[in-house]
Amino acid sequence: MTTEGDFLTLQGISFPSASMITSKLTSKAQTTIPRSVRIALDLREGDELLYEIVDRRVVLTKASRGLVDDPYRTFDEWRSEADARGYAEL
Repeated sequence: MTTEGDFLTLQGISFPSASMITSKLTSKAQTTIPRSVRIALDLREGDELLYEIVDRRVVLTKASRGLVDDPYRTFDEWRSEADARGYAEL
């Protein structure tokens, strides 16, 4: 990522650096993440997003696997080979 004058260059593509980027919300509360944002965050299909609300603003970042709370993480102690054999018939 480089800044040249009033443009930001991400992966060889130049975008106005001081411009606001918009997208529309559909009736199903969905939106398309603009290309420049996808490039800036290096987003790929299947990536998870992290939304942080700070003073009525939302900060959007690409979630790393360590930041996302996994509700099944607490059950790791039951993933042994002995448990797999014991519960295989259920």
